[in-house]
Amino acid sequence: MVKELSLLFTLLLIGVALVLIWLGWRNRLRRQADVEPLPAVPAGLGEALAAADGQYVATTTAGDWLDRIAVHQLGLRTNAGLSVHPEGVLFDRSGAGPVFIPAGRLTGVRQESGMAGKFVEKDGLLVLSWMLGAKELDTGFRTRRAEDKALLLGALQDLISAAPQAEADSGK
Repeated sequence: MVKELSLLFTLLLIGVALVLIWLGWRNRLRRQADVEPLPAVPAGLGEALAAADGQYVATTTAGDWLDRIAVHQLGLRTNAGLSVHPEGVLFDRSGAGPVFIPAGRLTGVRQESGMAGKFVEKDGLLVLSWMLGAKELDTGFRTRRAEDKALLLGALQDLISAAPQAEADSGK
């Protein structure tokens, strides 16, 4: 009898925890309803300047590595490929839609040791800063192979420095 009550109590606690998590995520979606839609992936995307497989960590509000963006599935951690093209950056995510960031919307790239519940060695994550409408965001990516990180970082820095200033300023 005690075992059955313990099991029932444990299942009840797990159920309550799952409901609270669901409510929190739903409320986050409501709070972030003003986040603009993602840019579409261009039909004639040029050849990749650099590409690597890895893990899409999450997108957060810039400067607040705990504030995941829930809308457009941007807060979901998933395996992904990251490719840098002359037109911008493409995250091809497994189990979620692609995320395309036009070159003119990129504002910076840096290396970090963690964000949104993912912590790795020093400088283990690439974090891209970009604008989505008037909102500045940070998107984290962890390469599967360490040597791919330097290649991506260089390509991203070149892309950001070559981006047309007028497009970057207008937020298109």
